[in-house]
Amino acid sequence: MAQDKMQQQRFEQKYLVEETVARRISDFVRSYLTVDEYGLGCPADAYPVHNLYLDSDALRLAQDTINGNKNRYKLRLRFYNEDPGTPVFFEIKRRVNNCIIKQRVAVRRDAVAGLLAGEPHDPAQLLAPDPKNMASLRRFCDLMEEIHARPKVHVAYLREAYVQPENNTVRVTLDRQVRAEAELTARLSTQMEKPVLAFDNAVILELKFTDRFPKWFGELVRTFGCQQCGAAKYVEGAELIGMDRLGAPVLAAPTEEAQAGWHRSRATARAALHPAPGHEP
Repeated sequence: MAQDKMQQQRFEQKYLVEETVARRISDFVRSYLTVDEYGLGCPADAYPVHNLYLDSDALRLAQDTINGNKNRYKLRLRFYNEDPGTPVFFEIKRRVNNCIIKQRVAVRRDAVAGLLAGEPHDPAQLLAPDPKNMASLRRFCDLMEEIHARPKVHVAYLREAYVQPENNTVRVTLDRQVRAEAELTARLSTQMEKPVLAFDNAVILELKFTDRFPKWFGELVRTFGCQQCGAAKYVEGAELIGMDRLGAPVLAAPTEEAQAGWHRSRATARAALHPAPGHEP
């Protein structure tokens, strides 16, 4: 298994682009970064990613995103295959203003169901049972119990990723075929029965950096006419599935301002895929 080089704190900027533009962006990025080791040997250098998002029955975490709350978080389980010998990553993805902060710990697959059911956590459940990883697992479980979070949505996609090999402080990802489906159990299957296709099958481009915005990122954005937007895979999937199908009772309605901002962001992102004549990148 490739070494986990996830940056715990970074900035992210997201864009929606069409496939023809995405291929040109890949060629551009290869002048600066190398293919992520997970993608080496995969068709088109893209590997499958599966996320099982947890939320309360009132979908509190989804509502926080729609309301545009500055300090919010998501709880998810990330896995890449169904091999019982590979770990499942328990992840907290927190947004504090414009900064993304992640906590992630590798959990043995046979321990997942028990942890989600509220069983006590212990070092034997971890791939590397050191104090730092135990603290991350404890924090995940505390947040899960605090809002009574349970599995809600399975999101899958193909990821083409490029990294700065020396220190991974700069990273570019292109996510394709983003699909979502209701999943109220922890079966951790890569198979999907009737998924919805999110973002009109556009490619999600993410520019990630830990310090300063690289100058060549700016050149990339200008060259290909990219327009920054929101692209929350879990929330987009939940809305397409229908939040009432996820076991949610009557939801607290977002403010009119928040609702308008959310839909405006989605409309802006889609408009960027079809620029006016004479403004194609």
